[in-house]
Amino acid sequence: MEAVRKIELNNRQERILEIVKDNGPITGEQIAEKLSLTRATLRPDLAILTMAGYLDARPRVGYFYTGKSGKQLLAEKVMKLTVKQYQSIPVVVKESSSVYDAICTMFLEDVGTLFVVDESSSLVGILSRKDLLRASLGKQVLETVPVNIIMTRMPNLTICYKDDLIIDVAKKLIEKQIDALPVVKSSDGTSYEVVGRITKTNITKALVDLANDE
Repeated sequence: MEAVRKIELNNRQERILEIVKDNGPITGEQIAEKLSLTRATLRPDLAILTMAGYLDARPRVGYFYTGKSGKQLLAEKVMKLTVKQYQSIPVVVKESSSVYDAICTMFLEDVGTLFVVDESSSLVGILSRKDLLRASLGKQVLETVPVNIIMTRMPNLTICYKDDLIIDVAKKLIEKQIDALPVVKSSDGTSYEVVGRITKTNITKALVDLANDE
């Protein structure tokens, strides 16, 4: 991870880090003097290093090195990512819908998981590709079989909330070997309204954003 840091920072930024490490706390003017540059020339580099977390700055004190490695800084960024930053729109079906309709919905919406709700729009189940494939291999007439016969239902559902950390959701996906979780909210603690979904694709996007420092 240290190698990644050196690739990301230019030579002048690396030199600034060394100066602050050896002399901090140190003012921007003093850093500029050591590099024989103007304070204005260094301003963008100091801003980048501060925003990235390599340096910290205190009024009337100056800059000092945080002492954190690239790995530590990355871990801190990961631990700040929440579900609400990356959740996408959920695709739901009624529990009275047929398996055939659910298959059509999954195909048309291009998703791998459907969330099943009752007449009051409360979450009652989840349908995966495997559930629908298993049902389609039988001899049932799919137009007449309701999804509540084949869905995974409470209390065996894994859910998450918008303020949950992405890293915790990722652990759930790995542990349960599933592709997506419903993002829910609840006013009474017993019924849940589906307000979003978080998938492996969402989490991949979060990793790409981290790599691009977005």
